[in-house]
Amino acid sequence: MLPGEEIVKQGIKDLDEGLETIPSLLVSIGAPRLRRLGLSIPTAVFDSPEHRLYQILRTSEPETSHSRYNALIRRLVSFERAAECET
Repeated sequence: MLPGEEIVKQGIKDLDEGLETIPSLLVSIGAPRLRRLGLSIPTAVFDSPEHRLYQILRTSEPETSHSRYNALIRRLVSFERAAECET
């Protein structure tokens, strides 16, 4: 299993179901690169996913929202890089 693979898989599933979740917003952010890697990403992704993700994080824990946002983005990038090495 690749680093961050579980959150990407969950995000794809959530997007398929039209759910706005942290994983689906991460997949929306990474959609262009994830598609280039050969993943089947739903065509309907969320608009302004970066902003929406930050808003969700800020609502739940405003003091840590910035660091949590950055950690999630690093996790997505980590998955993308690992997936590139496998292709």
